[in-house]
Amino acid sequence: MKIICIGRNYVEHARELNNPLPSSPVFFMKPDSSLLINNKPFFLPDFSNEIHYEAEIVLKISRLGKNIRKQFAPRYYNAIGIGIDFTARDLQEACKKAGHPWEIAKAFDQSAVVNHFIPLSSVPDPQAINFELVVNGKTVQKGNTKDLIFSFDEIIAYVSTFVTLKTGDLIFTGTPAGVGPVKTGDNLVASVEGQVLLDFHVR
Repeated sequence: MKIICIGRNYVEHARELNNPLPSSPVFFMKPDSSLLINNKPFFLPDFSNEIHYEAEIVLKISRLGKNIRKQFAPRYYNAIGIGIDFTARDLQEACKKAGHPWEIAKAFDQSAVVNHFIPLSSVPDPQAINFELVVNGKTVQKGNTKDLIFSFDEIIAYVSTFVTLKTGDLIFTGTPAGVGPVKTGDNLVASVEGQVLLDFHVR
């Protein structure tokens, strides 16, 4: 399986990082070694002094597909979760300034946190999914997928033009505004439509 992540997919998040709005989906990939599951603790790495959380709705791909047309994209996913795309922001900024790729800031071990997935059919409106991240009891991110620049179906159509999607692949669909740093002892709780799907600590 592979992990595909969409960047700059909410207007306010792009603006908070002073990034231009994309004209097509921006995607990058994480290896399977970046997965952190079952609410296990996230251990801060030694190579960064600025690890940021980014809460995102995650699609789980349910069938093999290549060059998927937008109108057929809903056939390729039926479950969603919420994930944390941990980012070494200091390394990312250094890579950007040097014109280098920034996998070291995004694809490191345990940087893709997921836990439970729920049927897409169980949410009130699959086109407008509410989600939230709470850190130490304080809400830091609130999003709704109706505000995505590129919808789930547009993402799948675009990504599958370049990369074959396989059963079990995960797509992180982008984060809303409100990203920020984590520190040792933090408790992160993420929910979809009020249902807690992630609850873990930073060590």
